[in-house]
This record gives sequence, C-alpha cells and structure tokens, in this order.
Amino acid sequence: MAIRLGFYGGAGKVTGSNFLVEGRRGKAKTAEGGSPDTSHSEVSRVLVDCGIEQGADFVEAHIYGLFPYDVASIDALVLTHAHLDHVGRIPKLVKDGFRGKIYMTPPTKDLAELIMRDSVGILTHEAARLRIAPLYEEQDVDTAVRLIETLDYHVEKEVAPGLSVYLRNTGHILGSASVRITDEDGTTVALTGDIGNSPSPLLPDWEPVPDADALVMESVYGDRLHPPQAARVEKLRDTLKEAIARGGTILIPAFSLERTQLMLYELSKFFANGELPKIPVYLDSPLAIKVTSVYEKWGPTYFKPATEEEMKHEKSIFEFPFLTKTLSPEDSAAIAKGPKQKIIIAGAGMSHGGRIGHWEARYLPDPATTLVIVGYQAPGTPGRHMMEGTSHVRLGGQDITLRAKVENLEGWSAHADRDELLKFAEAALAEKRPKAIFVALGEPATERFLAQRIHDYLGGNAIVPEYGETWEITKDSVKKA
Repeated sequence: MAIRLGFYGGAGKVTGSNFLVEGRRGKAKTAEGGSPDTSHSEVSRVLVDCGIEQGADFVEAHIYGLFPYDVASIDALVLTHAHLDHVGRIPKLVKDGFRGKIYMTPPTKDLAELIMRDSVGILTHEAARLRIAPLYEEQDVDTAVRLIETLDYHVEKEVAPGLSVYLRNTGHILGSASVRITDEDGTTVALTGDIGNSPSPLLPDWEPVPDADALVMESVYGDRLHPPQAARVEKLRDTLKEAIARGGTILIPAFSLERTQLMLYELSKFFANGELPKIPVYLDSPLAIKVTSVYEKWGPTYFKPATEEEMKHEKSIFEFPFLTKTLSPEDSAAIAKGPKQKIIIAGAGMSHGGRIGHWEARYLPDPATTLVIVGYQAPGTPGRHMMEGTSHVRLGGQDITLRAKVENLEGWSAHADRDELLKFAEAALAEKRPKAIFVALGEPATERFLAQRIHDYLGGNAIVPEYGETWEITKDSVKKA
C-alpha cells in the first residue's frame, strides 16, 4: 500500500494547517503499558497539525463544522509547532472523539497548552456574540493536554503501527519541527510546518530534509524577499526613533509567540546601547508574558549557541528597567494614565482581537500616534486593511478613523522568504530527490509562484494541492488518488 497524503487545511491558505497521512498498518506490537494493538483496521492514520483558520468568520464550516475524516480512527497527532493556526482545533478534535497520543517537542508542549487555554476565552466570547455554542471548552483542553507525549529532535518514534516519525528543527519558533513519516517499506513523506526566517537572533537555522519521497512545504513569503537582518533591525530602530520624536503613543500589535520576544530582545539592546530615548514600554498581554517565561525556561537548551551564551551572562535577554508587564485588566487600564509618549506591545498580531484593539481604538485617531506592523496580516483582518492604507477600520464593533502614521516593517516575520524557501527546496532535492514537492500553507498566487520557481530553477516536480485532495506516494511515484 502506498502512503496516502490528504490535504484538509493549509492548501490554498496560509492558516488552518491540517494534513492526514495514512499507511498500511504494521504488525501488532505491544504498546507502552503492556496493552497490544487490537485494532482490526488495515490502515494506520497520523494527523499532522490541527489548526484554526485565522482571518475567517468563526462560524465557517471548516472551523466549526465536522472534520472531513473519521476522528476516532486517527491513531496519533503530530504537531509541527504551537501557533494557533497549527494547534487551534486540537480541543475540538478531542471533543469529537480523538483519543490517540499527541506528539510534539517539549517547548511546543508548554507553548501549545498556553495557546489552547488562551483561545478558550476568545472563542467563548465570540460564540456568545454570535449566539452559538462554543467551539470547545476548558475540559476539552484538559483532555488534550493529558494526551500529549513529548518527542525531541532526531529521535525515530513509532506513533502508529507501521508508521514512525522523526523531527528536525525548522528554526521558525521555539520548539518548531518538520515531521518526517516513514512506513514499513521505507517510503517517506515529510511536512515542514513553517520554515524559519534564518538567521534568527534567537533560534538555530532550519535543518534540511534530504530524505523524503514527497515533501510538503510552506510558502507564506514564497514570492517576496525580506531585508537582511541588520537592515531590518536598523529600520526598526530608526522607525521607533522617529515615532518617539513625534511625541505620540507607539502601538505594536505583536503575536504573543515569537514576535513579542523578538521585539523585547531588540528593544532591550536599543535602550542598553543608548540608541533610543528611554520611554515607558508596556507588555500588555497576559499570554505574551507567559510565553516569554517559556522562552526563558527553554532558551538555554533550544536557542542558538551565541544566544545561549548571552543568556548565561545576562539576567534576562527580554527584560529592561522601564518595561512594565500588565497581567490584570486593572493593570492594563492603568496604562492610559501614564504619559502619552510610550510603547504598547499587545496582541493580537493582526489586530483582530486581544487588548491591542482597545488601544488602537483609543490612539489611532491621533495623528501623533505611530502604528508599527511587524508581522503577516491575513486577508480580511483589520491589520491587513490598515497595512493597505484604509482611512477607517472596524475594531471591536467600533468604526475608527485612522489618522495615525502606519509603518509596515518587513522582514520581522518568523517565515522564510522566497530565496530561503528555494534554498530549502534545493537542499531537499540534493540527495534523495523527492518525486514531488507540494507547495502549501500560502495564498494561492504565492503557492503558484514558488512552485513555478522550484520547477524552473531546480527542475523539481512542484505541485500546488487543493483542499480535500488525496495523493498516493510510493518510492517510485506520486499520483492523485
């Protein structure tokens, strides 16, 4: 039997990662704890990622509806990393009957639990507004967490009879991994999740995947280039210096996971080196505060060597004297009583929820305000509208006139750009030439652009899959099922 690969999320869209890998069920083996595999199924099924689609209406069928496969028949779920668009529907999967193991790296376990618990409140609030039942509840997250088993990089692990997984670092966020799945015949399918914007100030560079018969790779920035790291840091510094000179409030909508930590790291260096005037900085995100603690916990083991050394000599690489962390709503509200000239870092990163919406509604009508956008903005989100130059934006049910200066700083994404993605594909093609590279997890035009470059520049068989398609993969061929 060939390995079958199903695309149930992340095909033609950046978010909502969800892929199903099926293979012939191997011989019954004694599982941990002594109970043998008693399944009568002839097929083992491993899910890779179970994310929520961001920027879409909450009630759309692909978020709220039934999964397009038999949830109870899934043997295992493997996570590439902890972003919401890769983990956000796990509690619903559990609610709908999944009871297999969930595998991920140790940092991803800590981060994924934070992300899932945070999403309960957001999704419950949204459900109440729409007068529908919640997508899932706290007890579903509790059940999901109990199913987690950690797996570190470079360890081969059978996760379902006849199917084993092997994780490699992708340098995207803390604990992120590509997933290689191998059947008993030695046929391999690899899925990258998201590939990091290497070199990163914090994380090691991505590791190549040279041993896949078929590869599924991301393409978020597959048609664009990032500025070099030094140039993006210089641009951030100069933008902040100019914004401070304007005398207004500086708003940075930042994803709680990775982007916020990068912003804190760079701000700490700017202030320590005297490159910016020392003004109050508020980290107004309970989730980002907790995520930063996880980064400090695992950094000495999972950061790049130079940053690990930096952590040994510094008390914290994310702290500085005039940084205030606001966990409670009361502390958050008190920010407004502070000086007008300040920096507020808050989620959500696309301005589609969280505390940043409150501050945007308050300060965006002021021409002295600067809005600094440092991440990908999905189509349809308020952040995307503001990035594209709208003069009015709807935030939290309010229509806001946008008079603030909007700065879109490229290069801060945790995703690899066009040339780096092409380099990743080239490394995959160098040894065990994949029969196909599936270009996914991008907007349709971007997927097609990157696929064409893989074909033209590298001679690879690049395929842009569609939602719901299933492909059969052997050592000799790749064909649509």
